[in-house]
Amino acid sequence: MRAPSLALAALFLATMAAAQTLDLNQGGPVEITATDGIEWRQVEQVVVARGAARAVRDGVTINADRLIARTRNRAGAAPGAGQTPTSSGEIWRLEAEGSVRIASATETAEGERAVYDIDQAVMVLSGRGLSLTLPEQRITARDSLEYWPQRRMAVARGAAIVTTADGRRIAADTLVAYFLEGPSPVVAAATARPPARPGTLAAPGEGSRIERVEAFGAVEIRTADEVVRGERGVYSPQTGLARLLGGVRITRGQNQLNGQEAIVNLRTGLSRLVTTPGGRVQGLVVPAQQPPVATVPPASRPQAPR
Repeated sequence: MRAPSLALAALFLATMAAAQTLDLNQGGPVEITATDGIEWRQVEQVVVARGAARAVRDGVTINADRLIARTRNRAGAAPGAGQTPTSSGEIWRLEAEGSVRIASATETAEGERAVYDIDQAVMVLSGRGLSLTLPEQRITARDSLEYWPQRRMAVARGAAIVTTADGRRIAADTLVAYFLEGPSPVVAAATARPPARPGTLAAPGEGSRIERVEAFGAVEIRTADEVVRGERGVYSPQTGLARLLGGVRITRGQNQLNGQEAIVNLRTGLSRLVTTPGGRVQGLVVPAQQPPVATVPPASRPQAPR
């Protein structure tokens, strides 16, 4: 049996995604389908779709067990008999519950629940299995995952991790990722190919790219040979360099070196403790193992979050 559907062209005006991103604040009409029916509660100004609910528009698909669209009257439109959601309403809040998956050709967000606030232009995912998969990186979290398309940023809270396509990894209590405005036209043209399957890492140069990641609380970076920990840090995927501050520890095998600042090159796997004026570094070096330490002048240090 064909699933019930409802086209919400005017209702979703200024709601869905542009291009390959998951920006739900602009676009054209959307079609909602569900296996167990679609209900419009006119008095409550709510549209509810149940059972394998799906909303599709301009290359962006929202799948969930249930979709809830909360509406309000558009400016200049008054409620009246015979109206439909598309005749006078607009959505100010969209909720998805149960096995939520929001995907474009190159980006995917997943969780148990998602709430998109149209006025604030923010999507918040919660529950288990939180993730935001981009063409070159993947962000996961335990507590919540916020996506701010207009601000070009995402915030992962609780056991947050950013993993790159080649296996580089940075973890912290909270991670804030800032995106570049768009892919490089030169790189995009050089790597043009058919769109990747939603939920997979696509070709470099497609979709959003992370410009930098700011890390706060229990920061940990793992390379092939070392584990580097600190209180806060900043990482640039474009350069592969990370700077950690506060109670820094570099561990390689049984060797451990301590200091207040370190530079980690995730591309080469080299970690360096940075000397500070009047400060000292200390550590335990076991014979027959190579210490992972070197000093780096202040001029070459990337900026860290304040």
